[in-house]
Amino acid sequence: MAIDTCSGPQGKSLEPAAALFRSLSETTRLAIVQRLANGEARIADLVAELGLAQSTVSAHVACLRDCKLVEGRPVGRQVFYSLAQPELISLLKSAETLLSATGSAVALCPNYGLAAKAADG
Repeated sequence: MAIDTCSGPQGKSLEPAAALFRSLSETTRLAIVQRLANGEARIADLVAELGLAQSTVSAHVACLRDCKLVEGRPVGRQVFYSLAQPELISLLKSAETLLSATGSAVALCPNYGLAAKAADG
């Protein structure tokens, strides 16, 4: 199996950037990051606010933690999660600006838009 090793203008691998965007490409993880941009939260808080199963939220928080995007602060038997990288807030704001500028073009994209997601089922 060939690995795509596309490089950027300075010869740097683009794989780390692609991995970052993949880590944020799942809607539940993106919702967790957006929520944590407003301050720390426990898994129970995220479950209540997002309306998802505890196991789902825990798995996605673990993924974000493994990517070093989220960190936990234990307090007794509880863990309070927060963004490990405050730059994520700027990234989210930039994404919102870009989405405003492109209108519905991204949502209508045949490869990655809403129709493509529905086709994947």
